[in-house]
Amino acid sequence: MIPFADQIAELTSYRDREQLDVALAHALKDLLQPSSVTIQRCVGEGDDQHWLTRARLSSDSAVATSDGPWTDLHTLPRLVAGDPRCVAFSEHRMVLVPGTPHLMYFPLHGGDAVVGVIEIETPTAPDEAAQRLVHGVLRIYRNFERLLHYSERDSLTGLLNRKTFDENFLKATAAMELPPEDPSDGRRIGGSPCGYWIGVIDIDHFKLVNDRFGHLIGDEVLLLLSRLMGRSFRIHDRLYRFGGEEFLVLMRCHSEDDAAQVFQRFRSNTELFQFPQVGTVTVSVGFTAVRPGDTPSSAFERADKAVYHAKANGRNQVCSHADLLATGLLVEENAKVGDVELF
Repeated sequence: MIPFADQIAELTSYRDREQLDVALAHALKDLLQPSSVTIQRCVGEGDDQHWLTRARLSSDSAVATSDGPWTDLHTLPRLVAGDPRCVAFSEHRMVLVPGTPHLMYFPLHGGDAVVGVIEIETPTAPDEAAQRLVHGVLRIYRNFERLLHYSERDSLTGLLNRKTFDENFLKATAAMELPPEDPSDGRRIGGSPCGYWIGVIDIDHFKLVNDRFGHLIGDEVLLLLSRLMGRSFRIHDRLYRFGGEEFLVLMRCHSEDDAAQVFQRFRSNTELFQFPQVGTVTVSVGFTAVRPGDTPSSAFERADKAVYHAKANGRNQVCSHADLLATGLLVEENAKVGDVELF
C-alpha cells in the first residue's frame, strides 16, 4: 500500500487541472503497469463535440503527451455514437472491450459532471482487483477535483474567479517571446506575438437593475449573462467573474480584428437577449493585447481603461485600448469624465 499512498499524495498535490490529469495518468500507469493510459476530455457543444487529449502515457514513456490547450477544436476527433468512449461518457459507467489488446474505459468526473474518459490498454484482461483499484483512484480524484472546482469558481455564476485568473494568466503567457524591435526608435513592434488578449466586460446601468427589480433579479441577470458568455465565446476561452457586474475573458486570437469580432458577437448577443422582467440589458467591453512582460494587473489595467472609456461615451460598445491610444481618445488615469456617473 505504500506505492498507492505515494501516488495519491502526488495526485492531490496539484491545483492546476492539466497537471492533475497528468498526475492521474502517471498514478494509473505506475499502479497497473498497462500498455498505455489516455485521459481525454470532451470539448464543444451539442452536435459539435470532440475529444481533447489531456495526457497520454505508454509503458515506455516518462513524459505524457497531450493536445495543446488552444488546439483548434475541429482538428480533434469527434464524438461518435456507439464508440466505447462515448458509451462510458454518456452512460457514466465502465466499458470493457476484450481482445488483444484489452481496453477499459472509465468516465472522468469534473465538478459534478462527467467531463471525459480514461482509456486503459492492457495486454490481457485485468482482474477485478485491478478494476476496483482504478475505481478507488478515480473516487479520490473526483473528490479532490470537486474541492478544486469550488475553490476556483464564482459561487453564483460558476465562472472562474479572480484568483484563478492571476494563475491562468501567468501560465498562459509564460512562454511569450518578445517581438522584434523597430530599428528606427527601439520600440517593440506588435502588441501580442502569441495572440493573447483580455477583455473586461461591464454590465451597463446594473445598479439601476438592482434598485428597480431587487438583488434577486440582479443575480438572475448575472447568471444568465454568464450563460450567454458560455455560448458566445469559444470552448478554449477562459471566462471569469471579478465580482459585482464585472467579468473578464482571457483568449487567444490571430489579430486585434479577430478579438474585436468575438467581443462584438457577445455584445450583440447580450443586447438581443430578453432578460426575464428586466428586458434588454447591454454591456460595455474594453480589451487589450497581452504584451511580453505583462503582469495580470498591468494587462487588466489597460482593458479596464478601455471599458471605462466605453461606459463614459455611450455604453453598449467594444473599445480597443490600442485604438484609443492611437487616436488620443484614451481617458488618462484619474481623469474625470464630465459629470457622467459610471454604473
